[in-house]
Amino acid sequence: MKIELQNCDPFLHVTDNSSECDANTLFLLTDQNASYEKSAHEKGCRKVITAKECLTLLGIEGKIKIVGITGTNGKTTTAAAIYSILLDLGKKVGLQGTRGCFINDVRIEEKSLTTPPILQTIKNLKMAVAQGCEYFVMEVSSHAIAQNRIDGLSFVLKILTNVTQDHLDFHKSIDEYIAVKSHFFEDESLKLINKDERNIRFNRTNAMSYGIEHPATYKILAYSLNEGISAAVSKIENVYEFESSMHGFFNLYNLLAAISAVDMLGVASMDEICGTVSHFGGVEGRMQVISQEPLVIVDFAHTPDGMEKVLESIKERDIIVVFGAGGDRDRTKRPKMGAMAERYAKKIIVTSDNPRSEEPQSIIDEILSGMQRKESLHVKIDRYEAIEQALLMQESNDVILILGKGDETYQEIAGVKYPFDDRVVVREILARWAKQK
Repeated sequence: MKIELQNCDPFLHVTDNSSECDANTLFLLTDQNASYEKSAHEKGCRKVITAKECLTLLGIEGKIKIVGITGTNGKTTTAAAIYSILLDLGKKVGLQGTRGCFINDVRIEEKSLTTPPILQTIKNLKMAVAQGCEYFVMEVSSHAIAQNRIDGLSFVLKILTNVTQDHLDFHKSIDEYIAVKSHFFEDESLKLINKDERNIRFNRTNAMSYGIEHPATYKILAYSLNEGISAAVSKIENVYEFESSMHGFFNLYNLLAAISAVDMLGVASMDEICGTVSHFGGVEGRMQVISQEPLVIVDFAHTPDGMEKVLESIKERDIIVVFGAGGDRDRTKRPKMGAMAERYAKKIIVTSDNPRSEEPQSIIDEILSGMQRKESLHVKIDRYEAIEQALLMQESNDVILILGKGDETYQEIAGVKYPFDDRVVVREILARWAKQK
């Protein structure tokens, strides 16, 4: 990728790809491309720069306030809620994360890594600055922290949602995973920490907190989860109220984090901030209602903790859950996911997720190893057939939860990405049945 420079004669571009280097192009050095520095020079590159230097050359440094959000679950929804609130308050803002990049309510990049390579982030920041954005909200993955893909960025606020088991295929142990997340909060920058999360270490300088169970700077005093979310939140001695059409106890945390973050940014009063919350309808693929009758919900949950949060949020209904586990990823979570489904669901269909290079049946067998109840347990390797079976099994008080893929539009099998969208499949089946009546 090349980014055009302005007023940097004789240099015209900056790149992180040594093969794109020439005498007029700067080479952005990162941990990922360090071994290609010699190749860059051989291509004619006369100067190597850091991410910090690149931000300065492009006129980005000090021009935009970056908010970074990390955590196992809730990053995408919390980031999107902050983005939505800031827009509603009349601010110009960019958003970068799992769903792509948006600037002032326009999508400019499709889905990519949660946190892309630093030059892509710099490119997105440059576009945001060019369009007058004052804020840039971004998801920060544990991979990006470990690989120094956020080096050079100055965050005006850092937020922690939670820390539970995930990505152990990369981090090797939960202790290493916690250490990586904690590293993000070691400096003295402004921080917002989930007070109910114990698996984190952070520098207490400039740290504020939010929570429901423990005393916090921003604390939920009372709430209702019937037909959406309504809650009262205290800040010091003052109490404010907000409402949302979103579902789930975990979304109460996400909305509280977003409200608290925007307040810490000093954008508006708490009353004004809370008044905008009802305008945010959530994120595609996150507790997304696909059909009301029958009730079908699709969610991205793909960890034991993520599944628990979703299943717990609608435990008053009889749950039919459809799920699998991704291939070439942390295998230790598979039996735990099975046990979690068994704990909450009335009926369970274990199926394929994105098996990647693994055999789907092998993944399913590892999920089943954490389960005991057999009579309400079903296995359908074909995900389409699994969803159709769930719809056939559904009774009046049942809610179908299809977990793991959210708003993904493909299924990756043996290195090939085939078109597949849980939401589209549900609608296709229901439409076909409606025609047959």
